[in-house]
Amino acid sequence: MSPTARPLRLATTDAGFEQRFAERLHWSAETDAGVEQAVEKIIADVRARGDAAVLEYTNRFDKLGATSMGALELGQGQLKAAFDGLPAAQRDALEAAARRIRSYHEAQKKAGGESWSYRDEDGTLLGQKVTPLDRVGTYVPGGKAAYPSSLLMNVIPAHVAGVSEIIMVVPHPGAQNALLLAAGYVGGVHRAFTIGGAQAVAALAYGTATVPRVDKITGPGNAYVASAKRRVFGQVGIDMIAGPSEILVLADGTTPPDWVAMDLFSQAEHDELAQSILLCPDAAYIDRVQAEIDRLLPELPRKDIIAKSMNGRGALIHTRTMEEACAISNRIAPEHLEIASRKPEYWEPLLKHAGAIFLGAFTSESLGDYCAGPNHVLPTSSTARFSSPLGVYDFQKRSSLIEVSEAGAQKLGAIAAELAYGEGLQAHARAAEMRMKKR
Repeated sequence: MSPTARPLRLATTDAGFEQRFAERLHWSAETDAGVEQAVEKIIADVRARGDAAVLEYTNRFDKLGATSMGALELGQGQLKAAFDGLPAAQRDALEAAARRIRSYHEAQKKAGGESWSYRDEDGTLLGQKVTPLDRVGTYVPGGKAAYPSSLLMNVIPAHVAGVSEIIMVVPHPGAQNALLLAAGYVGGVHRAFTIGGAQAVAALAYGTATVPRVDKITGPGNAYVASAKRRVFGQVGIDMIAGPSEILVLADGTTPPDWVAMDLFSQAEHDELAQSILLCPDAAYIDRVQAEIDRLLPELPRKDIIAKSMNGRGALIHTRTMEEACAISNRIAPEHLEIASRKPEYWEPLLKHAGAIFLGAFTSESLGDYCAGPNHVLPTSSTARFSSPLGVYDFQKRSSLIEVSEAGAQKLGAIAAELAYGEGLQAHARAAEMRMKKR
């Protein structure tokens, strides 16, 4: 018997709307105590024993019989062989996606990723020096599913930023995926290891005899990977701790309802905890979308996952107006936000918080996932209120530049000394005063 998907039906005019809406949005990011304990032990062990611990855990969890770390490194020849062995259509698609992703991130770098400086009226130079990270590690999931597109989205911005060395780690099952290895070749991975889990994160964070220590770790993973990234943050940078995937569709009733139904499915098929929400002021249109959900669901291979996601976390919400729909969207701050409207440019200025905004009926979220160009690594769980998509800026750091002229030292020294004495820091004050001309 085919599963059914019945997202929660709400209307903003309902008496209990606020409570039911809040309950549907709620997702607990609390981690399992057993996971935390296991990760703590693995990280400590890898930090203490290095390669030996990484090899032991990799053999245990991936059921391998590797006798050395050398057996777990994937050479450039293997990545290229995977690429050469793909069907021509897949090779062309990988290269086209990579070109578009690179082009977008090169534009992003030009827009805000360059060093700058200026001199004030005293001849003092002030500015900012932008430099890339030296070495980055990218974690690529390889268990339930492998995502070559995520590999491109993590690696290409690092290349554009100027990162010197990019290390890929992937669990053993993912290392058997030719499309994923080919993406590593096209994206320009420098070294690749078939290790995963918390042990891979620990190896990247602290370094071993074989795995180089990195400056930052990016890429999604399971609960063990997320916990490990959280624990090593501070020793290295991390991109984010991602929650389940989300899509919010703002519809004015002009987009074919089957398109909207399939867009809702596109996130629901990721995971039972993924969230798909429709906001629309047209109740009859919402009925049509539900009818398409019923019609289309049986056709999909991942229908069981979709049904669980839609039934557990999905919602079809009837709003008073599109303006109200935009206001609710800002409260949700979704990962993916589609404006399914004939005039998306009318509504876009009202929207403040979203990981990525997809404008117009022809802009399916899936194009953003694979090949439009902007990064698909996006903030989830309402964190778009204060965070941004992965980008070139995540692989750069900024140093302030200050060169004070003799004339500038006279004016700035007096200000600094006054404040320093007020804070009780006499050495600060005197260091400034020594550079001032005696009066």
